[in-house]
Amino acid sequence: MESPSQPPIRPPRQNRTLVIMAKAPKPGTVKTRLTPTLPTSAVTALYRCLLEDTVALAKSLASIEVAVMCPEPDRDELTKFLGDTVEVVAQNGAGLAAGLNSVFRHFTAAGPQHVIAFNSDSPHLAPSVLDSAFAILATHDVVVGPTYDGGYYLVGAKTAHPSLFEGDGMGTKSALDRLLTRTKLLELSTGFTEPFYDIDVADDLLQLGQELRLAPSRAPRTAAWFADWEQAVSQLRTGKGKL
Repeated sequence: MESPSQPPIRPPRQNRTLVIMAKAPKPGTVKTRLTPTLPTSAVTALYRCLLEDTVALAKSLASIEVAVMCPEPDRDELTKFLGDTVEVVAQNGAGLAAGLNSVFRHFTAAGPQHVIAFNSDSPHLAPSVLDSAFAILATHDVVVGPTYDGGYYLVGAKTAHPSLFEGDGMGTKSALDRLLTRTKLLELSTGFTEPFYDIDVADDLLQLGQELRLAPSRAPRTAAWFADWEQAVSQLRTGKGKL
C-alpha cells in the first residue's frame, strides 16, 4: 500500500526588511538643492510629507518589516515625528555611506537577511517595484534601483559588504557607477529594478506635481503640500525660480 504523498518541504521564508534612509525634518538640512528656489519652510514641509508618504508606502507592502535609519543626532526627533509607526535606528558614523553600511551591519547581524535601503523621497514609486526588488534579491547578491541622474534610489543585499559604499551617496551623480565598480570587484551578482527619479531639483518637483494632480492617492500628504504651496510652485513653472 502506498503511503499518502507528503507536501514538499519548503525552506522558511527569508525575512525581508525595508529600511528608509532619513533625516529629521529640520529647516536648512533637508532637500537643500531646492532651497534656492523655494522658501526654507516650504522645503522643510515638503520633506516631512515625502517622508510620511514614503513610510506609508513601505508599510503598505505585505510580509515586510519597515525601519528607518538616520544620523544619531536625529533619532529622538524622528522617533517623535513618526511615533510608534516604525522602528528608528541610529547609524554609526556620519554621512550617507556610513548610514548604508549601518543598515546592512545592523539588519544582517544575526545572519543573512533580505534587506533593502530605500531613499525617503520616492513615495510615488509603485509598490510593485519594491516587491520586485525583493524578488530580484532572492536570486542575486545585490539589487539596485538606478535613478536617471546617475544615482540610485534603493540598494539591497543579504549581508554586509563593508567596502561597498565607500564615499558613495544614493542620490549623487556617478554614485551608481562607483557602486557597480565595487560590486564587480567584490564579484557580487547584481540585479536591477526599473529606473526612476527622486526629488532633488525643481524639475523633479514639477514632474511629481504633474503626476500627483492625476493620482493624488499615490502620495496624499505630498499632494496636499502642492495645494498648500501652489503659488510658490507656480513660480517654478513660469521660470521665476532658479537653481
